[in-house]
Amino acid sequence: MKEKEKEEHLTLKWGTLKSWDFGEWANPLFEEYSKIGSCVSAISQNDTTRQKEIICELIDGGNFKEVYLDWDGEYVSKKEAKEYVMGYSNQILNS
Repeated sequence: MKEKEKEEHLTLKWGTLKSWDFGEWANPLFEEYSKIGSCVSAISQNDTTRQKEIICELIDGGNFKEVYLDWDGEYVSKKEAKEYVMGYSNQILNS
């Protein structure tokens, strides 16, 4: 099985990364994400615009059709997942 054919997954919580399984293709994105800075706890993470873009690149490139939103306990489309990530800080401010 080629690397890209491997089934991958992504779980988001509080608008950021919670758990994932990606092939080596994603390593440069994770390295860039980490260099910008991250917290051990997803609730404490305050992603920059670039980090949100990286998460969206992972969503687009991932070998899966849906992303799991841990807090909501549901799977959403890639499009909905990207909207969730990019708009998350606004969700908190408008709650």
